[in-house]
Amino acid sequence: MNIRNVAIIAHVDHGKTTLVDSLLRQTETKLSKDLKDTNLIMDSNELEKERGITIFSKNALVNYLGTKINIVDTPGHADFGGEVERVLKLVDGCLLLVDAKEGPMPQTRFVLKQALSLGLKIIVVINKIDKADARIEYVINKTFDLFIELGADEDSAYFPIVYASAKNGLAGLEPNLDSMTDITPIFETILKEIPQPSGDPEKPLQILITSTSYDNFKGRIATGRIMNGKVNANQDVIHINRDGQKAKFRLTSLMTFEGLDRIDAKEAFAGDIIALSGIPEITIGETIADNLDTQALPLLSIEEPTVKMTFGVNTSPFAGKEGEFKTSRQIAERLFKAAEDDVALKVKETSGGWEVSGRGELHLAILIERLRREGYEFQVSRPQVIEKQENGQTLTPFEKVYIEVPETYSGVVMQKMGLRHGNLQNMTNDNGTATMEFIISTKELFGYRSEFITDTKGLGIINTNFYEFAQDPGQSFQRDNGSLVVHENGATKLYALTGIQSRGTLFLGPGVTVYKGQVVGQSSRPGDISVNVVKEKQQTNHRSSGEGVSEHFNTPKLMDLEDALEYINDSELVEVTPKNVRLRKIDLNGTR
Repeated sequence: MNIRNVAIIAHVDHGKTTLVDSLLRQTETKLSKDLKDTNLIMDSNELEKERGITIFSKNALVNYLGTKINIVDTPGHADFGGEVERVLKLVDGCLLLVDAKEGPMPQTRFVLKQALSLGLKIIVVINKIDKADARIEYVINKTFDLFIELGADEDSAYFPIVYASAKNGLAGLEPNLDSMTDITPIFETILKEIPQPSGDPEKPLQILITSTSYDNFKGRIATGRIMNGKVNANQDVIHINRDGQKAKFRLTSLMTFEGLDRIDAKEAFAGDIIALSGIPEITIGETIADNLDTQALPLLSIEEPTVKMTFGVNTSPFAGKEGEFKTSRQIAERLFKAAEDDVALKVKETSGGWEVSGRGELHLAILIERLRREGYEFQVSRPQVIEKQENGQTLTPFEKVYIEVPETYSGVVMQKMGLRHGNLQNMTNDNGTATMEFIISTKELFGYRSEFITDTKGLGIINTNFYEFAQDPGQSFQRDNGSLVVHENGATKLYALTGIQSRGTLFLGPGVTVYKGQVVGQSSRPGDISVNVVKEKQQTNHRSSGEGVSEHFNTPKLMDLEDALEYINDSELVEVTPKNVRLRKIDLNGTR
């Protein structure tokens, strides 16, 4: 079997997707017309292109000297850990990509821990060595420390190293750019270090499903790896579901990968990553076999969600005006479909709508943004932590927070984290940059990111990882300031906004249609203030030459989806439509 299955893992923005582009181009892999002249081929989703991060894992297959190399691009953010945990089941080794200046970052730790626990062979790729401030020795030492910290055995800790500049399509076994000609050393190291798949094509068929998607012509398509045996197109198979029930189906299509595309295949063998259709109810983590006696493979165990939100049908005065899908049936169908495609997502129907649980604020914010772009209209509540009871104690999730800021701003960060009862674990200072580690309960961390960006003038870096469930300290952090709440329906006027801007920070400008009970700003005082933003200036026949010249309207703070979710308190909701994100009070008739 000339096959290698390898995942690429790295922190956000360390060049993972750029490296995959170079590997595809080096092997002259056939790409579809619309991808030939593009960069970041693997980040095909619109949200991924905008944010510059990988959200959904993707497969690509390249042929190098007669060996099929399946490359799996994994998300780098811990909020998409459910995606990472299952795709690592597809592979036998990993390329760990590390930035030559920054070294291994917090999100790297999460994915690497998963890979080491599965016993995967790790190749370290030091990327961006062409950076002027690259510090290669420091990065290698830090990476070694991380391996030891995560409990790597001796074989894993003495990892092979490849140096690369993925952007320029160069790699080598020595950190010398001048001696590099192409990306071939990465392929050579993969062939040398990553083991071949361990499955036996002579054994009974066992396929582990790791992701599902939907096709208008083929129905549900399941992607997975053949652990043992072989499979043919149009073959009769046994589907073993999560409850152990077995049912017989006939495959309607069998596909393997070529580049990024799925192509029809007549047969596939142990070690191959395939896609198939013909089993309408199949979900992630289930097994496909070829006879009733075959045992199911172990189900994928995924870390439990830590954050939940309540989704509901939009009940604002503007309900139904901007969305294509707005009924409870349409929203429920889409949420349950999302839960089928993402094992880290849980959806439960409640009296007030649907309780959606995920791995973090970003995980749920991305889901909301995807639904919004698909034409859905709905409203969501403030994020809440998921607590659990154990031995009569209430346990709440805690996060490990990694912060890197210029030394000037370390004081304000310490002060704000102290107010939220953050427990400082470690602090270092290197060339004017302060690095801090805190342990803090998830519910007290809500809403801090936007504050952090403001406090550090955008120069700080903050990363969080789930740490543990621990005893609830009984403290929670509440927003000090109230909201500016609209007094009556209408369109905002510049005259009215200029008059009330001294009362707080406005979230919108003039000419915006609003309704009574909508939140249009943050008050500078505790408690909500009812404001009239639609008042017009009384017109008279008299004018003085200097009238209105001294008045100035400050630029409003525009709230995107994540800002809105961080801002709201328990008395407020976020109204989400394809055209707008609005903040509102639950009770539209009062400021409370």
